[in-house]
Amino acid sequence: MSPTVTAVVAIGSNLDDPEAHVRRAFADLAALPDTWVTARSPLYRTAPVGLAEQPEFVNACARLETRLAPRALLEALLAIERAHGRVRTVPNGPRTLDLDIVLYGGASVAEPGLAVPHPRAHERAFVLAPLVDVWPEALIPGRGAARELLAKAGMEGVRRA
Repeated sequence: MSPTVTAVVAIGSNLDDPEAHVRRAFADLAALPDTWVTARSPLYRTAPVGLAEQPEFVNACARLETRLAPRALLEALLAIERAHGRVRTVPNGPRTLDLDIVLYGGASVAEPGLAVPHPRAHERAFVLAPLVDVWPEALIPGRGAARELLAKAGMEGVRRA
């Protein structure tokens, strides 16, 4: 049996009752095989990044203990997104649910379609704030302590729901 690894998944939604999608995503993550949700962040309301002409987002993070390998975890997250009606049409556009692997232990993974740590997590307060909530001592490989990165990023456009 594979050892458990601490992973963090970022959760976001801005369509069709975003708070409900985020809350159901916590339950969906807890139902994954060989995976346990060990911490849930509060929900945050955040301004969109990139494509500005869209509704604000609800964001959160879940801290997991999992035996799933990074690729298997990603495939499970994509299946959850599809079950929530996620359709990928516009990059950074509106979505019913977005699930991203932010951290997978201290690993760095660079494969087609899979980058861990998430390549922009270190500069996004809407990821860093809930990440620090679920794992205050988290380190982002190659970037540093999440708490320090959040202090640099600031909380503009991010507030607790």
